[in-house]
Amino acid sequence: MSLNIRPDGALDFLSLGALVHRLDPGIIPFRKATECAIHVSGGEFNCAANLSDCFQLNTGVASAMVNYPIGELVAERVKAMGVRPFYKKFEHNGVNGPNIAAVYSDQGKGVRAPVVFYNRCNEAAAQLKPGDFDWDAIFGQGVRWFHSGGIFAALSSTTAELIIEAMKAAKKHGAVTSFDLNFREKLWKISGGADKAVEVIARIVEHVDVLVGNEEDLQKGLGIPGPEVAATSKLDPSAFFSMMDNVLKIHPHVKVVATTLREVHTTNRHSWSAVAWMDGKTYQAPTAELDVHDRVGGGDGFAAGFIYGLLNGETPEESIKLGWAHGALLTTFPGDTTMATIDQVRAFAKGGSARIQR
Repeated sequence: MSLNIRPDGALDFLSLGALVHRLDPGIIPFRKATECAIHVSGGEFNCAANLSDCFQLNTGVASAMVNYPIGELVAERVKAMGVRPFYKKFEHNGVNGPNIAAVYSDQGKGVRAPVVFYNRCNEAAAQLKPGDFDWDAIFGQGVRWFHSGGIFAALSSTTAELIIEAMKAAKKHGAVTSFDLNFREKLWKISGGADKAVEVIARIVEHVDVLVGNEEDLQKGLGIPGPEVAATSKLDPSAFFSMMDNVLKIHPHVKVVATTLREVHTTNRHSWSAVAWMDGKTYQAPTAELDVHDRVGGGDGFAAGFIYGLLNGETPEESIKLGWAHGALLTTFPGDTTMATIDQVRAFAKGGSARIQR
């Protein structure tokens, strides 16, 4: 295994990204909603929260924090998930910000898909820039794995530069680096479009060991041509694997590429698998039929379980199964972060079933 993971450190895992609060009216569409649940989220934070709460690792998140009640709500949830915060603090002016972004998403139902939209107006996290964190001090304590993602990269020209600054520091201090491409067309449209996305992401991925992303993420994020192999189904990994040569042509240093495979039959019925390419070999998880309660965060659930496996010295086969199992369980909970235990994940990864546990 060519990932050189240091055996110890004050933090097993550190992520850099925006914290957001997601308003969720359940199965009611927003235009008819009368009440919402509030979930604290953010792709990078979700991974740190999952690794701490389910997998019992020491994790941290570097992010923006705003001094107002929504900031307090978010900070309380970060603390509750056992994640150590490294905050750049912002003062809210009581009127128009800066803000912690709001994500609005209903859950859909059956034939009706979930609808997601954002209000990232005057978002504090988009104002984060190089120099805001003392990376040498943070990484100097020992960090085994550093992670960021494409959503944060798309927020502003300074967030992408901050990721690059952090990745360089991570590499200097011996951390493994990962990046979830998480390509969001709407966000990149605001941040300069498709060409800009490819240019920015290329500069980040120069410093990345482990990439998470599906065929579309790889095509749009890395600007590589679509697969020549037409997949027979969404669960067929051949199209994904056929792109690895193209990924390596541009980024020969990337050691691992992994993604979930999902076939959506209805909003609440998905077939679910996962694949990884590691050091030239390919691995695939089994396929599960999921009854989905809330699909948001399933991909981060996969990434967390997979990263846990690698950090914990599991085989590639076992790591992909742990990611697959944790992502599957995550879709059964409300909200974006885990409510699973490591025992449940391991039982499901072994091919466990939903029989009652007495």
